[in-house]
Amino acid sequence: MENCIFCKIIKGEIPSIKVYEDNKFVAFEDLKPANKGHTVIIPKEHSEDILSMNKELGCSTLEVIQKIGTACMKGLDAKGFNIIVNTKPEAGQVIFHTHIHIIPRYENDGIKHWKQYDIPEEERILSAEKIIKALE
Repeated sequence: MENCIFCKIIKGEIPSIKVYEDNKFVAFEDLKPANKGHTVIIPKEHSEDILSMNKELGCSTLEVIQKIGTACMKGLDAKGFNIIVNTKPEAGQVIFHTHIHIIPRYENDGIKHWKQYDIPEEERILSAEKIIKALE
């Protein structure tokens, strides 16, 4: 895509601190990291989000996530990592090229997860039923 910042990174038109590249993916340090080693994985084939991503490429994504996550733990002595994929603006997506965030986690790093709610069981059952119906 012509104005896609990630496509420009893939083409080398915009500099990045690459940590990994193969024929399908590029991974680089996030410009505004949530934690030390925060890495963004992008497919070289443009798609707006994970829902429109080529399904075969999507299957290959897990292998790259495992490689980068393992390297973060080994190389940075991280104790774990979060995988975050923001899909659509309401979920926080601001760059419309499929991308996956790998955020290394360290003991007492102060990063908090999202707020949790007490939703009544009846509402959770109703939500589950709607998801099941949508899968049909």
